Amino acid sequence: MKVYIIGIGLIGGSMALDLKSHFKKAIFFGIDASENNLEEAIKLGIIDQKTTEDKLINADLVIVAVPVNVALVILPKVLNVINDNALVIDVGSTKFPICEVVANHKRRRNFLATHPIAGTEFSGPNAAVKELFKGKTNIICEVEKTAYKQQEMALDLFQKLGMRIRYMDAKSHDKHIAYVSHLSHISSFMLGKTVIEKEKNERDIFDMAGSGFESTVRLAKSSPAMWTPIFKQNKTNIIETLNEYIINLTKFKELLQNDNYDEVFNEMQNTNRIKEILK
Repeated sequence: MKVYIIGIGLIGGSMALDLKSHFKKAIFFGIDASENNLEEAIKLGIIDQKTTEDKLINADLVIVAVPVNVALVILPKVLNVINDNALVIDVGSTKFPICEVVANHKRRRNFLATHPIAGTEFSGPNAAVKELFKGKTNIICEVEKTAYKQQEMALDLFQKLGMRIRYMDAKSHDKHIAYVSHLSHISSFMLGKTVIEKEKNERDIFDMAGSGFESTVRLAKSSPAMWTPIFKQNKTNIIETLNEYIINLTKFKELLQNDNYDEVFNEMQNTNRIKEILK
């Protein structure tokens, strides 16, 4: 099997590492805008060779793991070049714009839109880790538009990665993910911004920040180059979630201003049931 990874970072690199352990004879090729990333990926054993897009005609599997704005440009080009038996998957955090851009492509049946809900705040080839996807959910959108043979191949790959599968339409995916992922990142970035602006002494931040702050602000270490296009593509849903979040923050502030601590307690107690959902 010839596997082509476009974008050798956390997700693409981690997938390559796991798939290598299951497909011992497979050859892994890398395509990346950064020559340094390609060289590093070869050193780390993530890919076997670097290559170019014109060689995709030879691919059995293509994993597109680039920022979502780049995916909109690359995916149609990939589908133009591949052979009729290849499977192409993307792993982007937005799905509707990506599904739309290939909706009428002659090889739409070769493409499967996916979103593995896995990752860390780190990026680049060095961020790739084994078993990143084990026990994680993979959302598949518009599965009915992918040929059955390619569906079977993809499901076998995801099973080997240890992933749970959930099916969803692309619009619903983008709406839900705005709440449970995109809002989390914005909250983390803005918490980090607030603290940096007010706590000018970096030593104070380092010494006084407890595990609660560290875990809450962890996502602020994420790549702006990856997240800005996500926020742009999912702008409408994200603004809706931000409006609701701001309403809740404002209400909480007003409870404090009015010394209504019984209601402060109730607000937190009612939210405590998140423990049961996420246990």
